[in-house]
Amino acid sequence: MADKVRWGILSTAGHGKNTVIPAIQAASNAEVVAVASRDKDRASVFAERLGIPKAYGSYEDLLADPSIEAIYIPLPNHLHKPWAIRAAQAGKHVLCEKPIALNAQEAEEMVRVFADAGLKLAEAFQWRHHPQGLQLREMVRQGAIGEMRFIDAGFSFMLTDADNVRWDPAMGGGALYDVGCYPISFTRFIAEAEPVAVTGQIRWHSSGIDDLAVATMEFPGGVFAHINCSFALPLRRYYEVVGTEGSIASNHTYNPKGDIPVELVKLGPDRIAQERITLPPQNSYVLMAEDFCRAVRGEADLRYPPEDAVKNMRVIDAIFKSAREGVRVEL
Repeated sequence: MADKVRWGILSTAGHGKNTVIPAIQAASNAEVVAVASRDKDRASVFAERLGIPKAYGSYEDLLADPSIEAIYIPLPNHLHKPWAIRAAQAGKHVLCEKPIALNAQEAEEMVRVFADAGLKLAEAFQWRHHPQGLQLREMVRQGAIGEMRFIDAGFSFMLTDADNVRWDPAMGGGALYDVGCYPISFTRFIAEAEPVAVTGQIRWHSSGIDDLAVATMEFPGGVFAHINCSFALPLRRYYEVVGTEGSIASNHTYNPKGDIPVELVKLGPDRIAQERITLPPQNSYVLMAEDFCRAVRGEADLRYPPEDAVKNMRVIDAIFKSAREGVRVEL
């Protein structure tokens, strides 16, 4: 493809280095042309390692590069809003790591800035681009489990690095922001609706962040969802969608790997597997990058517009409010 979207990367974060940048480089309609760090030497080493042509010693210098069209932001959560807005002011489209902001008000401001500038903004929930979630939603639509009644979803891992920024409340740390946003997004994706009320409980770590959170989400039509997330539980990435005639489950969710097949398991009312649906390996990060680039080129609308990120943040806000005040929060 001759007219690839030219990307710049703000920071040398590990998730970008190990996962997202290689995926953008592998996308058919994208190329990574620059990376920035506050340390020029670090940016240069990073760029050489990943085969990126340009390295900048400041984020400002990268944003000033007229050849760059799109920015990927993997910065700590509290920096998402300010640097996304600065990117928009520089005329750049932005793919921003989740959560897109620290609350719905911040996310709404970001959406307004990008809309006024005529630029694309998207939250980097790559799992939504993988056929696994799309096929599951279509199966639910077609009545594969009867009438959907309940969604159970969780994401946890043991965070043992005491110096990790996820422990710092001033930097937007906490399990709900970091991994809880995934099952929240998933339940909304499958319910194809917004919750009408939320009830949440949180265990607060001595650092001031939430290291374990659970919540019940009430959707229209009598559908309920339970989500949980933690930095203090073993690795768990799962969901199960339950209906009147059975359920569909997966234990390899939110980050279906590009090098192995993934599987959906349909269970009957007796909890015995009736069908196993195996999907071939696909890199969901590559799919996300290609979708974003098509939107930048005007070949398609964003599959998930930034307004969806605002809605996800409203649920996160409501869970925090419910846990702190001990009340059911209506949305």
